[in-house]
Amino acid sequence: MEAGQAFLLFVIFLLAVFVLVALAKSVRIVPQARAGIVERLGRYQRTLNPGLTIVVPFIDRVLPLIDLREQVVSFPPQPVITQDNLVVSIDTVIYYQVNDPKAATYEIANYIQGIEQLAVTTLRNVIGGMDLERTLTSREEINSALRGVLDEATGKWGIRVNRVELKAIDPPPSIQDSMEKQMRADRDKRAAILNAEGVRQSQILTAEGQKQAAILSAEGDKTSQILRAEADKQAQILRADGEAKAIGAVFNAIHKGRPDQKLLSYQYLQMLPEIAKGDANKVWIVPSEIGAALEGLGTAVGKFGNALPGGPGAANGSDDGEDAEGVPSAGVADEVSDAADVAAAEGEAAVSRAQDEVRQALEAAEAASQGGPSPAGGRAGSQSGPESVSLAGGEAGAGAAPAAPPVPPPPNE
Repeated sequence: MEAGQAFLLFVIFLLAVFVLVALAKSVRIVPQARAGIVERLGRYQRTLNPGLTIVVPFIDRVLPLIDLREQVVSFPPQPVITQDNLVVSIDTVIYYQVNDPKAATYEIANYIQGIEQLAVTTLRNVIGGMDLERTLTSREEINSALRGVLDEATGKWGIRVNRVELKAIDPPPSIQDSMEKQMRADRDKRAAILNAEGVRQSQILTAEGQKQAAILSAEGDKTSQILRAEADKQAQILRADGEAKAIGAVFNAIHKGRPDQKLLSYQYLQMLPEIAKGDANKVWIVPSEIGAALEGLGTAVGKFGNALPGGPGAANGSDDGEDAEGVPSAGVADEVSDAADVAAAEGEAAVSRAQDEVRQALEAAEAASQGGPSPAGGRAGSQSGPESVSLAGGEAGAGAAPAAPPVPPPPNE
């Protein structure tokens, strides 16, 4: 009886263990973003979705879960030969995602290895049609070509390739050195070009500034000259107006005073020293009327002096002067007349000598203008005797001397 009870207890225990194992195999929990393939008696039965799932124990078999999230796979560097026969080492990174667990399970044995080999062969095909320069500068083009080929080939495997990136492109060390030298030379060239462009722009701007400054300076000079000319014009107008008024006042004063010939002769003789002033006056010209002027002046002075009340012979009872009534005596008048004649003769002689000197000066000037020697043997009119009167005529032979103003004839006795 005890043996039968023990056997019964053992059977019950075995049944309990079997039930627990069956329950454990029949209840499966699939996590989120995972998928499970169920095979019933070795044949595909269904795909398990995330959540709690019941399968038939000992009949259904659940394969390892497949991750449905996007995966990143980095492949080791692959040697690739470019079109110009240079070997470069390229690292690739592929981003893929399983969108059909059944195809990824039954269409290919190892889709990771398949993607790697497909990426390597496609990369060699793409890089083989490019030279090194294009390979280094056309990463986007290479990425697009790889992604198109891989996505088309892996579509039937239930895998979608999202992105393909070239992580590194390493040319040989010798090529790297040559590239560095070339880039350095190219950068030096660009730096020299930019420096030359900067110098050129600086010179252009400097020239433009100088041009503008010159234009503004010329405009300023033009304006200042115009204003100065306007000022000179106004000054000359005012000066001429003042001189005209002064001449008019003098003219009116002269006409109001009614001067006679004696006064005019005396004024002319007073103006001769003023005309002769100046270091540049070398030619002295004495008009021919100077004798008559001196004669008339002498006669007038003589008469005027004899006619004065306090003059010679004006005393009462004098025998040599005037009589008691102020009339000059005959002896004094004769002496004054003789002195006037002598002064007139001396004046005429001085005038004759001055005319001879002027003639010689004119001949010397004419000979000098023709290149011949001077007949006078020097500068005409260079004598400084008491008979010479200097006028503004410049150097001898410089042209015709200005004519002296006419002297009115002496008044008739």
